[in-house]
Amino acid sequence: MSEDRGSATVWVAMATTVLCAVFAIILAMGQAVVARHRAGAAADLAALAAADNALRGTAEACATAGRVADAQGARIVRCSVAGETADVTALARFGPYAPTVRARAGPSESPEPPALSGAVR
Repeated sequence: MSEDRGSATVWVAMATTVLCAVFAIILAMGQAVVARHRAGAAADLAALAAADNALRGTAEACATAGRVADAQGARIVRCSVAGETADVTALARFGPYAPTVRARAGPSESPEPPALSGAVR
């Protein structure tokens, strides 16, 4: 019986180490998710701002997108404007992660709404 003495301490120490490792992995995954969402939000807002200023020219629209992304803690990696549609890629750093997310904004290009059945044109 004296041979087992102190073995509980070893098992508790091992279990604590494993739990700490699992907790660290979960925190790292959480950081990655936060980084991706931060980049996505910055890209969405920057694309909307660029599309809103698209008629002022690509330079002005992309400068506005850059200011919006900076306010969100991100930076613009790529910005292009075609007509009233803006296409923006933003990068947001959070811890060791730096995801890039692409967003497009502009007027919808939906076809003419379907006519109601039995409606007179």
